[in-house]
Amino acid sequence: MALCAVAALSLTAACGGGGSDDKGGEGGASQADKSTVKLPKLKGEKLQVAAVWTGDEGKNFTKVIEAFEKRTGAEVEVTPTGDNVATFLGSKIEGGAPPDVAMLPQVGVLNQFAEKGWLKPLDDATKEQLGKNFSKGWQDLGANNGKQYGVYFKAASKSLIWYNAGAYEAAGVSEAKTWKEFVKNAQTISDSGVEPVSVGGADGWVLTDWFENIYLSQAGPEKYDKLAKHEIKWTDPSVKKALTTLAELFGKKELLAGGNKGALQTDFPKSVTQTFDSTDTPSAASVFEGDFVGINVANDTKAKIGKDAKVYPFPTVDGKAPVVTGGDAAVALKDNKGAHALLTFLASPEAAAVWAQEGGFVSPNKNLDAKAYPDDVQREIAKALVSAGDDFRFDMSDQAPAEFGGTKGKGEWKALQDFLKNPKDVAGTQSALEAAASKAYKD
Repeated sequence: MALCAVAALSLTAACGGGGSDDKGGEGGASQADKSTVKLPKLKGEKLQVAAVWTGDEGKNFTKVIEAFEKRTGAEVEVTPTGDNVATFLGSKIEGGAPPDVAMLPQVGVLNQFAEKGWLKPLDDATKEQLGKNFSKGWQDLGANNGKQYGVYFKAASKSLIWYNAGAYEAAGVSEAKTWKEFVKNAQTISDSGVEPVSVGGADGWVLTDWFENIYLSQAGPEKYDKLAKHEIKWTDPSVKKALTTLAELFGKKELLAGGNKGALQTDFPKSVTQTFDSTDTPSAASVFEGDFVGINVANDTKAKIGKDAKVYPFPTVDGKAPVVTGGDAAVALKDNKGAHALLTFLASPEAAAVWAQEGGFVSPNKNLDAKAYPDDVQREIAKALVSAGDDFRFDMSDQAPAEFGGTKGKGEWKALQDFLKNPKDVAGTQSALEAAASKAYKD
């Protein structure tokens, strides 16, 4: 069950059963070098792949692509899309020059593209890999109207609090199990002389993740699903309750690194690095976000994961601990041999193992050997995700039309940034959210 899996994130190897199948036992590198899936020879063929990843993530994805090139002989060019993936790809498609394969970080965009007829259904070889390696929940996320289009290559466990162990120890606080305890701890940390919570408010998607975890735990999965589909309005009392709860943190500037103004000027990478810029007196004591925080900690700070940088599950609000996930789905925009071969490879354990051993990555592939991950922290996060089975909820904003849930300066991103600026205006935030949602969902 998901609750057992989340409990494991105390990261002391609890609840280890039910995670990814530790079958091979030969470590990550050896699984990356295995050939469990047959791929065609593609020497002389050129493919273009569009993906949002840059920096360290881009480098690690390139290693996956290089493994595919080695296996098939194909030449693959990776093109960055920027944050507005739907806009970038839409212009390429309408201009008659789409990439062969795209990595879509939003299931809402996948559904939009499928309904426009822009995506090519998976071939039998890829569907075979999906059936072997992925739970029904992850397969369903890549389907539209009964047809399978997407392979969720990279997932994200987005219900985690990462914290500076030294700051917590100095303040005399421990990992919070409830929201009430989390806010109380933040005040105690503030009183100790360290700013408690680092918020990457310059990136609107970070704020949507804050809201979604509170809403899922407080309102429950049924209402979460309805709000995700806009079957209930953003003016609903459940949204008011969740925003009011979030304002218990956002409404006290002494609890935010840099205050509300500073949080609005802090992007996601900085929100991580300022939490781990010192083991004695860091700029912040904790940061909320997904497992991918690990890559920023490992590459951009001197903190050691599991020692200086620790992690625990997002605290419960009124209900169960939330299990919110995200993910990037590989889809084919061209119906050719190379595109389908790449999707088949990305659905295999060996493709996942290439990136897993580099860190900063979690795969929903249940046959990826847990030993592929470089440390116990990432290993336990991955086990928690896989052992949740179908008992999770996908990122709500990523299910929405991109105009509402995935565009800078618009929709949910903009409304929640305005809320961070003025957390007292719950009603105004609800009205702005509902107006933007109605327009995007074409109510």
